[in-house]
Amino acid sequence: MKLSKMMLLAVALMALVSGSAMAAGDAAAGEEKSQACAACHGAAGVSAMTTFPILAGQFEDYLFNALSQYKLGTRKNAIMSGIAAGLSKQDMHDLAAYYTSLEGVYSLNLPE
Repeated sequence: MKLSKMMLLAVALMALVSGSAMAAGDAAAGEEKSQACAACHGAAGVSAMTTFPILAGQFEDYLFNALSQYKLGTRKNAIMSGIAAGLSKQDMHDLAAYYTSLEGVYSLNLPE
């Protein structure tokens, strides 16, 4: 009996944690916040310059984690660290949700 109560508590905690993580980003708000990103990453998250990463179609958790790491300084890039410094946690979730919602463009141009 005691074990089943522990299992029920564990399942409830996992549902609470996973539910709050999944509902974090607002793509519409992220689109509004993405104007500064467009200068390097392109208006739709696909830059014309290959030196800037494609953001469109990336995984939401990857984008959020990358922004978080720039903000914390564990991922190094002077420009991105400066930009991320001014972002709130919600801003990062919103931007990640927006870029995830866009169609990515991937071409490998491998020789045949």
